[in-house]
Amino acid sequence: MLRRQSDKRDPEILFPVIAVDIRETFFDRRCNQGATAFQPSRKKWDPAAGKPSFLGAFSFSRYKFLMRLIIALILCALAAGCKKSAPEITPVDPNGPIEIVAPEHGTYTGAFMDFGDEEDDVTLDSIEDFEQMVGKHQAIIASSSYWGEQNFPTANLNLIWRHGSLPLLFWSPWDKPYEQDHGPDRFSLIDIIAGKWDGYIDKWADAAREFAHPMIVVFGNEMNGAWFPWSGIYYGGNQWDNELKNWKGPQIYRVAYRHVVDRVRARAAANIKWMFHTNNYSYPLDTWNFAPAYYPGADYVDWLGLSVYGQQFKDEPWADIPSLVDWPYEEISRLDPHKPIMIAEWATGEFPRSGNKGEWIKQGLDLFRTRYPRIKAAVYWHERWQNADGSYSNLRVNSSVESLNAYRESVAHPDWLGSLILHAMPKK
Repeated sequence: MLRRQSDKRDPEILFPVIAVDIRETFFDRRCNQGATAFQPSRKKWDPAAGKPSFLGAFSFSRYKFLMRLIIALILCALAAGCKKSAPEITPVDPNGPIEIVAPEHGTYTGAFMDFGDEEDDVTLDSIEDFEQMVGKHQAIIASSSYWGEQNFPTANLNLIWRHGSLPLLFWSPWDKPYEQDHGPDRFSLIDIIAGKWDGYIDKWADAAREFAHPMIVVFGNEMNGAWFPWSGIYYGGNQWDNELKNWKGPQIYRVAYRHVVDRVRARAAANIKWMFHTNNYSYPLDTWNFAPAYYPGADYVDWLGLSVYGQQFKDEPWADIPSLVDWPYEEISRLDPHKPIMIAEWATGEFPRSGNKGEWIKQGLDLFRTRYPRIKAAVYWHERWQNADGSYSNLRVNSSVESLNAYRESVAHPDWLGSLILHAMPKK
């Protein structure tokens, strides 16, 4: 989210799951029911090959009659078996009570499409242009809701949902002008815990409840870095709290996170799934700043998220996907053995005399779905900006023809899912 600094470094499903492309429903087309019927092959007997020996003196006409009768009985039995094994499935209404299910097989594909400096200028043109460019519908579309805007982005979320995608929303306690590497502003974690912003939280939660559709919300992402004002480094860092048995900086974040989630849930915004989202490597890289110290607990988290960035600036070193993901994946997996993991942000720049971006993208799209079995979604951060020295950091998938082709070819794999899996919930 925004530009980084150069020194930065499945629960059990109890109900039937139905794969649905909700774009078709919004355009009054039939929902994809996610089921296909098995059709047995049917081989015809060739009279030229001669009659089977058991026919004896039967005439050829009697033989044909018997064969037709046997085939009819077999087909009836198969039809009865299919009815038992594949009952009729009722299409899911995307406007009814539903939730999005993490795929058992495959991985959702998603993106942030350079929605402006505040990351909230969501337009249908931007979404459709990106999807046409990469050749795939996006199951998840990311955008932001900064506290400095003091509103709920209803129009953005409606646009995303009606497009057939799941909104991923970064809800960041950040004030204008949204500058990095500065300490707490008026939305400090201390004030949030004290209740100063309860009115805004409640109003935002009410609007989320009225939106009514599924969404994933991240409160204060990448808290284990040093670039955002909600980082633990600004709240006591590694000072040990004997009473709470935790370091002060991470503990204050943890309490603020729980406070926000509790208030939103109290307003009955049950359509929200919460994601705990860290940077892949902590900065500073010290034990007090690791993900477990910040983790608010299983009751407050539905998804686990990671940011995975390669080279973003011309003077940074190149790094491949395993070196960026292997250890962070293990660390975040240990927080909870069952929750799905999302690569909530991933991208790299393209620079002369540096690594091959096309190969990096291909490696990511291949390994996310094969090497890391708990990764159930990956959201590419399609963004470009100019740095103070006049250079550009171009993370977009089309920074070169080679990079775009690598993305298109890799994301075309059928394990990358562009349609959401909807789970019908019981009506209250």
